[in-house]
Amino acid sequence: MTASTTSPVFSLHQGSIPLLISIPHLGTQIPADIAATMTPVAQRTDDCDWHLDRLYAFAKRMGASILTPSYARYVVDLNRPPDGANLYPGQDTTGLLPVDTFDKEALYLDGHLPDDAELARRRDVYWKPYHAALAGELAVLKAKHGKVLLWEAHSIRSRVPRFFEGRLPDFNFGTSNGASAAAGVADELAAIVERHGGYTAVANGRFKGGYITREYGQPAQGVHAVQLELSQITYMEEHMPYAYDEALAAKIEPLLEALVSAALARVEAA
Repeated sequence: MTASTTSPVFSLHQGSIPLLISIPHLGTQIPADIAATMTPVAQRTDDCDWHLDRLYAFAKRMGASILTPSYARYVVDLNRPPDGANLYPGQDTTGLLPVDTFDKEALYLDGHLPDDAELARRRDVYWKPYHAALAGELAVLKAKHGKVLLWEAHSIRSRVPRFFEGRLPDFNFGTSNGASAAAGVADELAAIVERHGGYTAVANGRFKGGYITREYGQPAQGVHAVQLELSQITYMEEHMPYAYDEALAAKIEPLLEALVSAALARVEAA
């Protein structure tokens, strides 16, 4: 039995197995009142995790729950702490309410940077509903199955000099250095990719898991969280218009499904 919930802020497809796929950077909408304060650059939503709902279509067939947002990360970043604390102290990153792109292009017109009141408003209107839905669905799945896997689906351009040198590995698994999931899961997933032979992988490297992975991954309480930051070069064009590449995606989808299935099996056996 499946069901779906749609609000102005998010869409939740409720599945039948102990698996929730969260795609917090999928949204592209920017409300008109916010867009009026922003530069033309913002309308491109360059830093979106493009097409991941399409790439993860297999998850719905598996019976997973899937949570996606309507609005762009430029409105508010759902994978940042509500207080905006830097998840990677000492390293450059974008915050709860980004003011520039990954390429450091300004998102706001001069004199229109959001103030503290606007930040609080967006946190209430956009951030909190998504997290309430996330926490609620995890609770439902845990109550039904005893354990649950939260799979945080992300993607990023293969080269972003602001954050890292050179080309990013294709698969970047994060479990907050092992704290958010059963021991060794990230390493096991990276090993599956390496055995496949067509892609590169790393466990708990530059991307160890964002706020959602770290906050909700509580393996001792039966909630295991894994973040995958997938290099976009593996399934799409990394430049405008950011087109989905059917041929590339067809190659990676079976591996992606095998990885999600392996993580779920590991959680169920934990």
